Amino acid sequence: MAKDAQDVEDVAGVVAPPPLIFLGFLVVGLAIGHFWPLAVVDGSLPVAVRIAVGTAVAVLSLAMGMAGLRQLRRAGTNVRPDRPTTALVRDGIYRYSRNPLYTALAFLYAGIAFAADSLWALMLLVPALLVIRYGVIAREEAYLERKFGDDYRNFTATVRRWL
Repeated sequence: MAKDAQDVEDVAGVVAPPPLIFLGFLVVGLAIGHFWPLAVVDGSLPVAVRIAVGTAVAVLSLAMGMAGLRQLRRAGTNVRPDRPTTALVRDGIYRYSRNPLYTALAFLYAGIAFAADSLWALMLLVPALLVIRYGVIAREEAYLERKFGDDYRNFTATVRRWL
């Protein structure tokens, strides 16, 4: 079934799916760290503690992400940025962050990188966040402002982008 012109324009036009952006940078960071290891912490921190901290951060991020997904589904809007947004969600976790799913993915990435003791992966989180900020969020924000106007502008005036 072909999309009509209105359907094609009713999306944010992000550069790539956000989970794949995070995954790509994480895989590259872990691969570099495999060949040129660079530790996050010195040897004084027990491996079990590092893994426990990384796992705790990852689990908390999954809880944040699930809360965000649940709110989007309750509102009946699409989660994927390549599909039209049908509702502006401002309750639940969206009262605290306009982008809890991306925040959750960033914390998940950081937890995995920390547990893996890969400073390379942690360093690559910075460019990953820049791609998310300018290649995804900026495009989504422009799209949502076009689509929801003052309602979206009021939302951005009262709720932070990240945390």
